[in-house]
Amino acid sequence: MGHICRMWLVCWAAAEVSVLGVQLPQADWLRADSATVRLTPNTFPNLPVSIRTEMERRGCTVPQPFGSDRRRNVISGHFIDATRTDWAALCSRGKRSVILVFHGNAFRDVDELADTADSDYLQTVPGGRIGFSRGLAVATPAVIMRAPEAGDPKPRSIDHDGIDDAFEGKGSTIFYWTEENWIRLQGSD
Repeated sequence: MGHICRMWLVCWAAAEVSVLGVQLPQADWLRADSATVRLTPNTFPNLPVSIRTEMERRGCTVPQPFGSDRRRNVISGHFIDATRTDWAALCSRGKRSVILVFHGNAFRDVDELADTADSDYLQTVPGGRIGFSRGLAVATPAVIMRAPEAGDPKPRSIDHDGIDDAFEGKGSTIFYWTEENWIRLQGSD
């Protein structure tokens, strides 16, 4: 699938693709979605207890990119301003993920970004298998400044981090907080 499927029916209709001349049936894509590794919040020891507790209360698990050798998709950075540490985590519930952004170490001020079916981030991976390929990373101000001019206009001043939401091997979107809003900037291709 050369693009991110945005509608469930379109994604499953496009699911039978040729990989090295071999057809992958829709059932394989369904199995891959069910087989995606999803970790509980308590497996992230650096995550503040208040945020772990809130994620558990929301019924979150954290989906892991296929073949990852470390825990992923929980990050910290200066996402709201340059003076405090904020947290972002991919929260999967009912095979749909949303990025939760916790302002500071508390759970009272939480934003939800990019709610998408986990199946939209499945792709063929080495060996002709199918794997989940969504990954969060910190986008530093230097990375944001180098990002192509696409998506929302870049702010004049970029003084804190953004959240890079990647379909690994395909492209990404950077979420950046400015003027009490999240804007979308083009990330890597």
